[in-house]
Amino acid sequence: MVILPDHLHCLWQLPEDDTDFSGRWARIKRYFSIGCAGATLASNPSRLAKREKALWQRRFWEHRIRDEADWRRHMDYIHYNPVKHGYASDPWAWPFSSLRQCATRGWYPEGWGADAPDMSGCAAGE
Repeated sequence: MVILPDHLHCLWQLPEDDTDFSGRWARIKRYFSIGCAGATLASNPSRLAKREKALWQRRFWEHRIRDEADWRRHMDYIHYNPVKHGYASDPWAWPFSSLRQCATRGWYPEGWGADAPDMSGCAAGE
């Protein structure tokens, strides 16, 4: 997972019999927003009427991981995203990332991301 000032990226797995991505995202957004008491309400009239805070996009993008290579591309995309958007000089410098935890599991070598990883074919989009 990587949390950026204006969006986030994550990979998670739903239980076998569950495909309710929308419901899960709604709950994540709701509980996170409750914890952000100082966040302002959205100014858009339809969002204001629903008392939505100006924290979240209404839409989300889902992608089912096809295989290990697809998983790797998406993990790299997520962890390199702070660099891509200019929030950090390298992926290790961004504090709101699971990169260090993934490295402890042996998924990333120290210094990974010094050069932009090859993410061609990655379906993750913004």
